Amino acid sequence: MKTLVIIPCYNESQNICQVVENLRAACPQVDYLVVNDCSTDNSVEILRAQGYNYLDLPVNLGIGGGVQCGYRYAREHGYDVTVQMDGDGQHDPAYLEAVIAPVAEGRLDMCIGSRFITKEGFQTSFLRRVGIRFLSGMIWLLTGRHVRDVTSGYRACGKALTNLFADQYAQDYPEPEAILRSVVAGYRVGEVPVVMAERQGGVSSIRAFKSIYYMIKVSLSLVIYRLSFTKKRR
Repeated sequence: MKTLVIIPCYNESQNICQVVENLRAACPQVDYLVVNDCSTDNSVEILRAQGYNYLDLPVNLGIGGGVQCGYRYAREHGYDVTVQMDGDGQHDPAYLEAVIAPVAEGRLDMCIGSRFITKEGFQTSFLRRVGIRFLSGMIWLLTGRHVRDVTSGYRACGKALTNLFADQYAQDYPEPEAILRSVVAGYRVGEVPVVMAERQGGVSSIRAFKSIYYMIKVSLSLVIYRLSFTKKRR
């Protein structure tokens, strides 16, 4: 099936070449799009010099806005499957076919690559695991659907969700909200096991203070969205 891999990029000059080259070597049959979210390092110069396929955003939209640009690109170009893959080198393209398969075969509308099924590879920090479990529990309480790795940015979507996310996508740390939105709208969401690595270079945008902000913001967002959806149905 015609597949696009969206690679969001913000100050990933240390990682982006390795990410793209590994993807091209492992999965030459898929297309990719690097979305440079107004990086302040030399990421765009690297993308240009290497001749990679990329969008260069004129202003910083954040992870949600950058990924949404990728979904819009996928819709405009008629892709059957759209995949998100982080630009920091954590996501191994060797698992790409496994993530795509349930969507391509029509078994799921969204398939998430989960590091917590086999619990191999990098499991992130203890505090982040606690936060992920908390958000996983919230989504279960709000939807009845158990998703282990709710913050994983390694996921594949079919055409229906690509169209939805091209128009509506949370702007700030959107992965858990995208799961909630999909489940309450009746889409099929599931997981497959993957092995992730640590960030290969650079610095994560989520630090200690931002982790606290992230938990508060996402928790409130999930509850508000669920309540608003219930109210609309009434």
